[in-house]
This record gives sequence, structure tokens and C-alpha cells, in this order.
Amino acid sequence: MKAPYDFLIIGSGLFGAVIAREMTDLGKKCLVLEKRHHIGGNLFCENIEGINVHKYGPHIFHTNDKQIWDYVNRYCTFNNFIYSPMANYKGELYNLPFNMNTFYQLWKTQTPKAAEDHIKSQISMINNLGKPKNLADQALKMVGVDIYNKLIKGYTEKQWGRDAVDLPPSIIKRLPVRFSFDNNYFNDKYQGIPVGGYNVLISGLLKGIEVRTNVDFISSRACLSELGTKLIYTGKLDEYFSYRYGCLEYRSLRFEHEYRDIPNYQGVAVVNFTEREVPFTRIIEHKHFEFGKQPGTVITREFPEEWQQGMEAFYPINDVVNTIKFKKYRALAECEENVFFGGRLAEYKYYDMHQVIASALKRARLMNC
Repeated sequence: MKAPYDFLIIGSGLFGAVIAREMTDLGKKCLVLEKRHHIGGNLFCENIEGINVHKYGPHIFHTNDKQIWDYVNRYCTFNNFIYSPMANYKGELYNLPFNMNTFYQLWKTQTPKAAEDHIKSQISMINNLGKPKNLADQALKMVGVDIYNKLIKGYTEKQWGRDAVDLPPSIIKRLPVRFSFDNNYFNDKYQGIPVGGYNVLISGLLKGIEVRTNVDFISSRACLSELGTKLIYTGKLDEYFSYRYGCLEYRSLRFEHEYRDIPNYQGVAVVNFTEREVPFTRIIEHKHFEFGKQPGTVITREFPEEWQQGMEAFYPINDVVNTIKFKKYRALAECEENVFFGGRLAEYKYYDMHQVIASALKRARLMNC
């Protein structure tokens, strides 16, 4: 008997929504199944007192790829929000990413040469700094002692739940360091937030496509799999294969949302708290993403947590042990017939949004060949 749908898509996050849109536009019949009570995956926004709250942490769309930028703008309008977070270290405020404003706040240096010389001087005083063996070595070699101790060490150790000397240098290699007065965190040409929040983008992508929420595919796999000729799976890869080689590890997050009856709490969308003794990594004030003028505000404290089975999986831990496990699962995935895997969970990879979209579009093209 022919399945009622050409594509059964597990997950309504960005990868699943783009695949569903592309296949539908090619004349295929799609059904999207979502485990949560809402669509959009971690992009979901909850409206609280007229403010779009990023329920799973802040998401800022940014890309240099005009085709990707044009693609998302088909489905919603983006504002011109520029991500310029602040750092708080023991009550002192510093601009991020590290730039001339940060260097002036630290050392009162007023020229790029003075700042560069100061950093070089600090690096030269560190003994035995050969090829970096860990994150601490890498950061010290890049920015010296002051920036590392005040703005990197505590924040990173909180985020990953490990000492900096036990983390790989690769985590910090792309750290932006600028000798200009530029607080724009991203270098990308295109940047912004959907007007009305990310629900507008996801709803646009899924317009006219059947979506069922509160459906756990894994627990009812046998009967649900019969609904589609082909399966697109965007969930955790190890879970799909019943943890045959053990769990892939992640870092998780916990969010505490709080409404404040004041118009402005911190004056900026995100403040990172970089000392390890403060239990949360950052405070998000959501109204600033859309330049809100509401009389009240919503803030979110973001707490990093060690992941356990059943918790939300946010950041893959791509160390040697987990990479070996993932390769075993990927080999199993390549043997599956009419099943395709994609997205950050299925690929065990931390993706920016534009990278997720590019990956989904590539997969759609391959399936249409």
C-alpha cells in the first residue's frame, strides 16, 4: 500500500521547516511531526506582555550569503538589529567582541598600536607558551593575561563545565579580536531579527503544510514510519539507533524567565557575566531584539548545565570519545534506506542558522536529483 505522504519529516525546527517547504514547492506531499507542543524547535518565541521571548536562548540571524538572506526574506521581514553584547566582570562593564573600546576600558589605551603593544607585552611575559595544548594556552597566546582572566576563563569554564586547561584550543580559535572601535559582534554583511519574532519565519516556511505537534516519533516509530515514503529525521542520531553505541554527550541550558514592571532593565539585549562565581552565563533582555517600547520588560538568566538523558541537548561535545561514537552512528545512518538525517542533532554539529538553511537546501537538491 502506498504511503499517504511522500515525505515524513521529524522535527519542525529550521532544517525540518526548510526541507518541508522545498519538497512541498516541488509538488511533494509532506507531513511534519513535532515532539514539542509548538513548532520551530529552539527558535520558538513566546509572547509575554507583547514581547517576543526567545524561550531557548537568543538567536541572531547573520550571514554573508546573499542567497540565504534573500531566501529567509521571502517568508518574513527582518529588522536591522546588530548584536553588540556587553560583559560584566565583578561589576565592571566591557564591550564585546574584544575591540578598541574593550582595550580602553581595560588599560586606557587610545590607539590600535598601543593596544596591540600591550597585548604583545603580556604574551611575551608568559613562559613556555609553545603550540597551544588547550583552550587556556590558545587564549593566552591570542590576547594575553588580562583579557583571559577577566573575560574568557570564568565564562568558558561555566559554559562547558570544565576547567579551561581541559578544553580543546579549537573552541576559542575564532574569537574576534579587533583593533577598531567596532562593537558589532558579527562580521557578516546581513544581520537581523524577524519582525514579530522567529515564529513568523517558521510559520512562513510551513504555510500550507500539515504539522502535528505533541507527537513522539521514537516511541511510535513502527506505525508512524508507514505514513511517508521517505523519512527526514532531525532528532538526536543516537536516539534514532536506540543508543547502540552509548549516548552522545551535550551541554544543556536552563532558563529562568522573569517579567519586570520597568521599561528597561539593562539597556542592551545581552550581558555576559564572565566571573565563574556567578552561576549564570548571561542575562537576556528580549525587547531590545525588536527595539520594543513596551512599559514592562522580560529578562532571562541562562544557566549552563551538564546534560543528562531526557534534558534538552544544546551544544555537542565534539571531543575524541564522542567523535568516535558519532562516526559509528553515521555509518549506520548511511545504511538506512529512504531515511535522511540533517540538522544540528542528527549531524551532531553546532550550526549557525544560515548553515542549517544551506544544509537543508543542499539536501533538498540532492533528493530532487
